[in-house]
Amino acid sequence: MPSATDPATARRGGAHWQQGWLAEARACPSPNFGPRPAGAVIDLIVVHSISLPPGTYGGPEVEQLFTNTLDWDAHPYFATIRGLEVSAHFFIRRTGELIQFVSADDRAWHAGASHWRGRSQCNDDSIGVELEGLEGERFEPAQYQALVRLCRALKTHYPIDHVAGHEHIAPGRKLDPGPGFDWPRLRRSLRWPLHRFPASAR
Repeated sequence: MPSATDPATARRGGAHWQQGWLAEARACPSPNFGPRPAGAVIDLIVVHSISLPPGTYGGPEVEQLFTNTLDWDAHPYFATIRGLEVSAHFFIRRTGELIQFVSADDRAWHAGASHWRGRSQCNDDSIGVELEGLEGERFEPAQYQALVRLCRALKTHYPIDHVAGHEHIAPGRKLDPGPGFDWPRLRRSLRWPLHRFPASAR
C-alpha cells in the first residue's frame, strides 16, 4: 500500500489511490475495520475531533488507540476507555499531517449509532476523518488546508455528496467537532453546493 507522497502529484493537486489507500497520507493500518455492506454508496464524509489525553496534542496516543496498542495504564483518562476498539479512515494532526488507518473502500469504526440523509449506521457508507483537537476549541489553518485537500481527493474517487460532523449524525450522543470548527470556512474553501452540508453548519 502507498505510504509516501508523490511530489509531482502534490504540486498538481491530484490524488493517487490504490485499493482505497491515498498516497498522500502516511499509512498506519488499523485492525479495526470490516467490509462494507453489498451495494453501499460511499457518499458521506464525517468530521470528528479527538485528542488523547483530552486537550493534549502531538503524541502517539491517537495512533496507538486506533491500532490497539495504547497503554491503558499510561494515563488516568485511559481507564475510562479501556478496551475500546475504534478507528477512522483518516487523522489530521495540528500540523496538517495526514495519516490513514483504514482503506476508504472498507468500513472503519468511527460513527457508532448514527443517522443521516435518511440512512442509519453511517459507518456503512461514510469516510471518517478525525481532526486532532478538542470539542469547542479552534482548529489550525494547516488542518483546514489538509481537510480541504482530502475532501477533494475523496470526491475524485468516491461519489461524495454530503459532509457532516459527528455531532450531526449522532445528536445528543456526540458533540464533535464542536463549535470551534469553522464550517463556513470549509464550505467556502471547497466551493461545494450548500446541500452537501448540514443546515446548522452553513
